[in-house]
Amino acid sequence: MAPTPSGGAAQSPPPWVALAPLVFVLLWSTGFLGAKFGLPYAEPATFLLLRFILVTLVLTAAALVVGAPWPRDWRRIRDSAVVGVLIHGIYLGGIFTAIAHGVPAGLAALIAGLQPLLTAILAGPLLGEAVTMRQWAGLVVGLAGVSLVVWEQLGFAIGQLPGIGFCLAAVLGITFGTLYQKRHGAAMDLRSGSAVQFIAAGLFMLVLALMFETMTVHWTGEFVFALTWLVFVLSIGAISVLFVLIRHGAAAKVASLFYLVPPVTALFAFFLFGETLGALALVGMALTVVGVAMVTRRT
Repeated sequence: MAPTPSGGAAQSPPPWVALAPLVFVLLWSTGFLGAKFGLPYAEPATFLLLRFILVTLVLTAAALVVGAPWPRDWRRIRDSAVVGVLIHGIYLGGIFTAIAHGVPAGLAALIAGLQPLLTAILAGPLLGEAVTMRQWAGLVVGLAGVSLVVWEQLGFAIGQLPGIGFCLAAVLGITFGTLYQKRHGAAMDLRSGSAVQFIAAGLFMLVLALMFETMTVHWTGEFVFALTWLVFVLSIGAISVLFVLIRHGAAAKVASLFYLVPPVTALFAFFLFGETLGALALVGMALTVVGVAMVTRRT
C-alpha cells in the first residue's frame, strides 16, 4: 500500500467511495451549464464572489453545528488558502472569464482536458507517484477522445486568444491545486477546511472584481437558479467529492476523471438544449471511457 502522509499504511477506503467517481463526474459536468445560465447577468469575478460568499456561509454554519475542528496553526491555514486560490480562484476564475470572453465551451473543455496529462507528468517528481506505461497510454487515449468529442464545436479567432490564455491559467490552477491538496491537505476537515479555502478564494475574487469589473448584477430568475446550483451542487457537492477522491486515490488517477467531463457535458447539452452529437463525438466518448479505464484500473 502507498504510504500515508504520516508514514503508516493507508487504510482501505469505505465501500461508498467506489461510487464517488461517477457522482463527481455527473456533478462537475454541470458547471459549464451553470456558467452558461449565469454569466449573461454578472461579470465573472463578481459572479464567483457571490458564489464564494454563499458557500462560505453554508460551510461555516455546518462546521459550527457539528463542531468540526478548525485549523489552528498558520501552516494548515496557509495550505487551505493556497488550495482555495488555486482550485476555486484560478481554475474557476479562468474558465468563467474565458467563457465570458467568447471562448466556446467545447474549446474550453478541450484545453481543460490537458490537465490529466500535466498532473501525471508532475505527480512523479512532486509526489513520488509511479505512472505506468498503461496509464500513460490511457492518458493519451483519453485526450484523443476528448479532442474528438469537441472537434465539431471548435472555432478559433484571434479575438479568442485572451480567453484561451485564461483557459490555460485555469488548467495550471487546478493541476497544482490537486497536487498541493494531495500532499498537504490529507488531514483537512472537509467543512472547516473548505470554508477557509472559499474565504481565500473570495478575497482573491474581490480584488479582481474591484480592479477590473463594474460589479453590476442583474437578479433574474436564471441568475438566481444558476447561482444556487453552483453553490450547492458544484462548490459544496462536487468539490467535497473531489477531495474525498484525492484523499483515497493517486493524483494522476483522480485527474483522469476530468476526461469524462466534456462527453457528459455534451450529453447534458443534448437533452437540455437539443445540441446534436455526431458520429465523431460518439467515437470520442467511447475512447474517453476507455482511456479513463486504462488509467484507473487496478494493476
